[in-house]
Amino acid sequence: MLRNETKLMESAIALAEELHYQRAARKVRISQPMLTKNIQDLETIVGGPLFVRNRKSVLLNDAGRAYIQQARLSLLYSERAVQAARAVMQDVDVPFHIGRSPYTDPFLTSTLMSIHLPLYPKLRIELASQYSVDLVHDLMDGTLDLAIANEPPESALLTQIQIADTPFYIAMARRDALAEKPEVTFADMNGRKWILFERRLHPPLYDLILEAAERRNVRPGRIQHITAPEEAFPFVADSSAVAFLVKAGALLMARNGVTIRPLAEHNVRLRTFLVSRADNESKIASEIVRSFVRKTSEISTYKQLPLPISA
Repeated sequence: MLRNETKLMESAIALAEELHYQRAARKVRISQPMLTKNIQDLETIVGGPLFVRNRKSVLLNDAGRAYIQQARLSLLYSERAVQAARAVMQDVDVPFHIGRSPYTDPFLTSTLMSIHLPLYPKLRIELASQYSVDLVHDLMDGTLDLAIANEPPESALLTQIQIADTPFYIAMARRDALAEKPEVTFADMNGRKWILFERRLHPPLYDLILEAAERRNVRPGRIQHITAPEEAFPFVADSSAVAFLVKAGALLMARNGVTIRPLAEHNVRLRTFLVSRADNESKIASEIVRSFVRKTSEISTYKQLPLPISA
């Protein structure tokens, strides 16, 4: 990083957020002429304008947006580097930020939280729960160091390692005729009321289910949307609907007269990945990934572990 480039970054970020020179100068606690000079110096360094200016407005151009995105990350990583060094000097915990989807198999979460790295005895994993779309966003802006995400979008900016491939599960009342089957197909549910998670929670997974059903010439009689598995319970328990769930939700639902069966559709499965930024060169991240993959592979029967099919 060039000398004083941090001050230039801070000035550019402030101007990008305020789009007003005087307010941006106040935000970084410098004079307006100094802010103007910082922006000019920065544009000289990058070789062109980052902002579109006229007498009435200030706007970011495409180059400016690209710069600001990376500048925010640079400042974030710089701050974390200082915090990590201070943590070692003061013999306090070193935080590592990991996000996970609420659809994550509990086994994967417990395995992750059981990791201990001899080289980092003060490592403290801070776990946050977000839907996969938000996890990727938080990875890209540097809020998270690592994420367990379901079907994340492919991107050259991300590194992904698949760690699980599991079926969806269908929840139904124990007295439902479907409960006599060891597994359920789309054809078995044609015309029934389906309970699905809201599309905004994971658009690719939602579309995968409905498009696969359409290819089988199967349509639900009605769709009801939920944001949490518990919301589906009363409708499933009274036999008025069947619910599409992942393993974590299925484990919660299999009780008090509700049972579950795997969805026997080979192209409708839930793939789970460890995801990080492609430019993340953190040794801690690498060690956590290696340890996690080793632990899960040691449990060779993991993918064959059955779920209870009755409550």
